Amino acid sequence: MTAPPDDCLARNEWLCGAYLTSRREILWDAVVQHLELTAVSVLLGLVLAVPLALAARRRRWAAVPVLGVTTILYTVPSLAMFSLLLPVYGLSASLVVAGLVLYSLTLLVRNILAGLRAVPAETRQAARGVGYGPVRLLVAVELPLALPAAMAGLRIATVSAVSLVTVGAIVGYGGLGNLVYSGMNTYFKAQVLTASVLCVVIAVAADVLLLLAQRILTPWTRRRS
Repeated sequence: MTAPPDDCLARNEWLCGAYLTSRREILWDAVVQHLELTAVSVLLGLVLAVPLALAARRRRWAAVPVLGVTTILYTVPSLAMFSLLLPVYGLSASLVVAGLVLYSLTLLVRNILAGLRAVPAETRQAARGVGYGPVRLLVAVELPLALPAAMAGLRIATVSAVSLVTVGAIVGYGGLGNLVYSGMNTYFKAQVLTASVLCVVIAVAADVLLLLAQRILTPWTRRRS
């Protein structure tokens, strides 16, 4: 028997509207898991990257080991990274999150540190002259001026995390990567293409949203341009 002419699933076509309607819940669950893994990883990476960048900026001797270690972590292949973390986290979502956090540190620490170092010395001196203490100087002056560079790093780290989440399919926590992986094993064309396109859409949407947030948080950069 041949498949009906309108049955794109039976014909295993790349573009198939029936796949979207019949697998809606599966796709939604995969997208939600993908977003959760990405968001948690990037936020945890940011929480770790800020104090590391501050330590590297305040103590020059700390800059070399901090940047060196985070750079080495970034060079480790993703499969090897997950394998090294496996004894600690087991086959869990925490394994994927931990790996993505370590990968994000290089991009986040470098850009935050670059932004802090770019704050003009005369700006710091002027703030101290009007009575700003170290904490107020950091929060009210240095971090806002470092924000453009930090946001650039955050955008790259987020897009990279969206891509690397798919590798988590090897342990069953890969979001859309689970669908790509299983679809490639069964040569399910519509599933592979749909999940891949959704990954791209998430990456582009995240980058655009972070760019808009950057423009809102740094209005002085718009006036300068």
